[in-house]
Amino acid sequence: MNNLWGDSLSGFWSSWIIVITLGTIAFCWWILFANRKTDEVPDAEGKVGTTGHQADGIEEYDNPLPRWWFMLFAGTIIFSLGYLALYPGLGNYAGLLGWTQENQWDKEVARAEERYAPIFAQYNEIAVPELAKDSEAMRVGERIFLNNCAVCHGSNAQGGYGFPNLTDDDWLYGGEPENIKTTLRQGRNGLMPAWQQLGETNIDNVTQYVMSLSAAEHDADAAALGQPIFAASCVACHGPQAKGNQALGAPNLTDDIWLYRQPGQPLGDAIRQTLRNGRNGHMPAQAPYIGEDKVHLVTAYVYSLSH
Repeated sequence: MNNLWGDSLSGFWSSWIIVITLGTIAFCWWILFANRKTDEVPDAEGKVGTTGHQADGIEEYDNPLPRWWFMLFAGTIIFSLGYLALYPGLGNYAGLLGWTQENQWDKEVARAEERYAPIFAQYNEIAVPELAKDSEAMRVGERIFLNNCAVCHGSNAQGGYGFPNLTDDDWLYGGEPENIKTTLRQGRNGLMPAWQQLGETNIDNVTQYVMSLSAAEHDADAAALGQPIFAASCVACHGPQAKGNQALGAPNLTDDIWLYRQPGQPLGDAIRQTLRNGRNGHMPAQAPYIGEDKVHLVTAYVYSLSH
């Protein structure tokens, strides 16, 4: 309830929940007893009254509720009242036990930390290349990766549209242990500015030039016109040889790896869209969520994927 409504409810909404909950229970109790008949007995001919309902010549007897069913229903109502008294559930009422989901979570996390923190601390003392060869440690690292990283990079770590493949040797910010750890610890914010001011003709020419860098099929004449525009506008990040710059996260444009290309999409369309609209990539910092020791373990796991 606290997660849905904030730390606490206003007096009105707290009262509203109490009225609705207890009113519903009271209504169920009334329905139960209102339909409990004990005076229906067979007449001299052994017949019992009916409810008046009839279908296909079959009439519905007006018998009392079975005793076992009545007692079971009454028991559930009594249980619900006891549960509401012991645990939070009625507005701001905390319950006789003082239990909250936050306290329960904190206790479970504390028990887990007490049990597993020494193991992660032990792994943290091992250098990443050596740790990456420890199969047991990598199974642990894989579980952490699946819980925290697979939503973007995929369960196979091969990435997707806008999310890098971590199993190859192409790295935006470098694939050495310290580079990977910095990415995990601090996160990354990639920025490719939009170049709409160049105009559509120049964007098309630069697109053809970029395609020529990776030996893709291209218009040679347009590429020649795009080369000086690339030199004036793009080499500051991608370098004079278009090999990229890992310090900035600028990708290598001379290979055939494209972060923002949909499956089956023509390469020219993908490059043109990037030039026209720009790109903004964001890799969130993981240290605040999983802790430094687990960052070290995930670093080793990611390192192992391409080594």
